Amino acid sequence: MPVWTRYAIAAALFYGLHQVFTKLAAQRIGEGLGGFVVEVAAAATILVYRGYLRFFGDWAQTASVPGVFYSVLTGICVGAGTVAFFLLFQKGGPLSAVPMVLAAGAGFMAIVGILFFKESAHWTRIVGIGFAIAGLYLVQYAPAK
Repeated sequence: MPVWTRYAIAAALFYGLHQVFTKLAAQRIGEGLGGFVVEVAAAATILVYRGYLRFFGDWAQTASVPGVFYSVLTGICVGAGTVAFFLLFQKGGPLSAVPMVLAAGAGFMAIVGILFFKESAHWTRIVGIGFAIAGLYLVQYAPAK
């Protein structure tokens, strides 16, 4: 198993919990304030991680102008996505829709990877993208409670 796999598992777990807690919060806080609280808590978590690196880890924290620029764009996307998930839940979207939303996002990322980063366009990847899009389409027709 490649070493990055454990980080992928951790990211999947944390992002899965992220949506569970967003669903729980969505009916109890406005999407703007809720999204802001989420992002402040995320920034605080990263600050603690940086403190850990400073005192116990490898402090090699390099930066470049393009790196900062793309990080800002990432933050904008995370913030907008968080608000969109709050709105999804506030408007009655089910938690079970999240895997399909994330799968559609994964399909989009795979397409970008293939077209712009010259990643492999293996048939299994193409089929996976199709399943992700089909899943998002089908989940909207699931019977409501």
